[in-house]
Amino acid sequence: MAAFTCSAADLHPLLGTGANATAAAEYICGGFQAISNKFVDTSYAIDNTYLLFSAYLVFAMQLGFAMLCAGSVRAKNTMNIMLTNVLDAATGGIFFYIFGFALAFGTPSNGFIGKHFFGLDMFPSPSFDYGFFLYQWAFAIAAAGITSGSIAERTQFVAYLIYSSFLTGLVYPVVAHWFWSSDGWGSPTRVQNLLFGSGVIDFAGSGVVHLVGAIAGFWGALIEGPRIGRFDHEGKSVPMRGHSGTLVVLGTFLLWFGWYGFNPGSFFNILKTYGESGSYYGQWSAIGRTAVTTTLAGCSAALTTLFGKRLQTGHWNVTDVCNGLLGGFAAITSGCSVVDPWAAIICGFVAAWVLIGCNILAEKLKYDDPLEAAQLHGGCGTWGIIFTALFAKKQYVNEVFPGYPDRPYGLFMGGGGRLLAAHFMQILAITAWVSVTMGSMFFVLHKLKLLRTSPEEEMAGLDLTSHGGLAYEYHEEIEHSKKRSLEITV
Repeated sequence: MAAFTCSAADLHPLLGTGANATAAAEYICGGFQAISNKFVDTSYAIDNTYLLFSAYLVFAMQLGFAMLCAGSVRAKNTMNIMLTNVLDAATGGIFFYIFGFALAFGTPSNGFIGKHFFGLDMFPSPSFDYGFFLYQWAFAIAAAGITSGSIAERTQFVAYLIYSSFLTGLVYPVVAHWFWSSDGWGSPTRVQNLLFGSGVIDFAGSGVVHLVGAIAGFWGALIEGPRIGRFDHEGKSVPMRGHSGTLVVLGTFLLWFGWYGFNPGSFFNILKTYGESGSYYGQWSAIGRTAVTTTLAGCSAALTTLFGKRLQTGHWNVTDVCNGLLGGFAAITSGCSVVDPWAAIICGFVAAWVLIGCNILAEKLKYDDPLEAAQLHGGCGTWGIIFTALFAKKQYVNEVFPGYPDRPYGLFMGGGGRLLAAHFMQILAITAWVSVTMGSMFFVLHKLKLLRTSPEEEMAGLDLTSHGGLAYEYHEEIEHSKKRSLEITV
């Protein structure tokens, strides 16, 4: 908000030539200046409160990830996957504080990597406050949570600690710098030399968050290989359903709720007008529209998955519907702020079929991902990046990314193909960077025998072998023990 200025010299002639005119002018201007400063302070407070509340919502998604992961694995690995979700947040917090934030947003810097604010040195600054750090940390650990799902049920615990630190401390921050920092080579807020004249419009991270986490998880799962028993001796798929549909649904709803901080919160501030002050239309309207597009994409994907899987399998499966819903959210995340609600429905519809197709392909290639994380976040995230380049509306693009009135927009909306070219560049760059870094790291861990657990530990369950006991007490096990005791007594 611009500060109101009042000059006693300008006001003095309006008050006449009396002896007290100068004093009166100074008094009036002083009062106006105080009021103006209060309005400026209030605007900062409102925007920072909005960002902090959004950060809390995004962080709450960790609980959603934990519940979704727990319900999607077998009961004997519940404690293991829950602990990895806790440590994604804890490990990510330390490493993002020391290195990650600086590498992502340490401006001024070059187009590849940031170089200021290590350990939040010189914080807060005119550019960033602590709320911005908290918000970006919540995004970083979300990427790590995606990866943990892909390698669940057969990974050594030390491997989780290593990959989470590496991903949140280096790999993810570099990608965030490329597309979200004002210095990044693909950023839409770059001052000059925009990529293909537009930069990449990845508003809340279909590429930066979802594709990064998915590719990292893909390489981890591929190098580890499938879980024991996932495919039979003839190579046919053997379903390994998670143990709790209840936890899957609970986790899905928590993620849905958190997505309203993930997407609308990526505006960072709410008190901003589009055009003249005093209008009913401003950034608050764009935030509301973003929440609507997010909702509609998820709903469309859920319904499409429901009927698509019904045709494919003959069943109404709640787990598949939940994954389809999340696939719609992952897809709309890139263009949520720059597309119309009707386009979001198309986004979710296609995302559902992308997920179904990716799962069919994964089974044919004998690729095993317990949570379908690589297929969901990678396949649907990639579609979301392309979707944005096709359906981004000129008006919304200019409102959300002002300063370049001739900036390219969606191909299907008459904006040409330059935005699409930039987005293909993003997909290739992220795929290459994450493959080289995370793929190499998982390969080294594999060679050092630090990646996959032994077959005996995997069959017994990681809860029992690594975490001191099972998460649940099974009635069937109790009954079995009673029968054995009775047989011994007889």
